[in-house]
Amino acid sequence: MEADPHTPLRSLVPDYDLVLTYGGGDPVVERYRAIGARRCVPVYNALDPATHHRVAPDPRFAADLAFLGNRLPDREARVEEFFFQAVRLLPRRSFLLGGNAWEGRAGADNLRYLGHVGTESHNALNCTPLAVLNVSRESMAANGWSPATRVFEAAGAGACLITDAWEGLELFLEPGKEVLVARDGAEVASLLDGLEPDQAAAIGAAAMERLRAEHTYAQRAELVEETLAVVA
Repeated sequence: MEADPHTPLRSLVPDYDLVLTYGGGDPVVERYRAIGARRCVPVYNALDPATHHRVAPDPRFAADLAFLGNRLPDREARVEEFFFQAVRLLPRRSFLLGGNAWEGRAGADNLRYLGHVGTESHNALNCTPLAVLNVSRESMAANGWSPATRVFEAAGAGACLITDAWEGLELFLEPGKEVLVARDGAEVASLLDGLEPDQAAAIGAAAMERLRAEHTYAQRAELVEETLAVVA
């Protein structure tokens, strides 16, 4: 049920013993506590190794950098900055764009538009290019501690991930070792232009190892079970 905008925020969390939140880290935890929640536990996105894993490269997805994401109002400006800016700055590099509704934006000679990419092809798309780009939605980037599913899908398949910068990233992947971090499109271009295949493979392997060790859905389920046991 949609909340009445005139309803005091505290009444939306009426002295709950526990709130499980999709993400947000300490800022979200403190906000829930401030309006009456006794305990708030973030349960983040994660990796399902049985679904997202290494596969053989697919020539259909050969490129220097790939971005997969549907065109959404709260993501478009950031995709323009982090992806299309890099496309313009590196005319000799090859780029792939996958996702719905980008038809009118894929006009550069070094950019190939894939349209919708079915889930059965996601592993190949992640494993084939030199690097894969993650661009957070505006609200997730502004709050921090809100990794998108794409982070886990791509890195969990051994992709060398380049992501836009957001607070809390270190909780999931170590910048420079397990993920490359850019503050704008120019930095995406700089990182990509200096990236060697051996380095990309090492970053992807380190990320996959970290996620499988610490950030699987099985581990998220254990967290929920442990949390519920405490409040039961």
